[in-house]
Amino acid sequence: MKKDIHPSNYREVVFKDMSNDEIFITRSTVATKETIEIDGVTYPLVKLEITSASHPFFTGKQKLVDTAGRVDKFMSRFGNLKKK
Repeated sequence: MKKDIHPSNYREVVFKDMSNDEIFITRSTVATKETIEIDGVTYPLVKLEITSASHPFFTGKQKLVDTAGRVDKFMSRFGNLKKK
């Protein structure tokens, strides 16, 4: 194999689904400033809004994830319109 072709910052990272607090520990080179301690070990933390643990396609459950108030914004604009 060729030398020096792999990134030097390849390490274990925690990806956390913020909608259901599910965590995944995997290896990655993603840059992050936050950390989390799990079982006495400190890992870099990447926060995600949706993952396979919370996405309706993978869970089979229809679940509304509204982190930016998009539903309220839509209802304030178009909620009062009546069908003709």
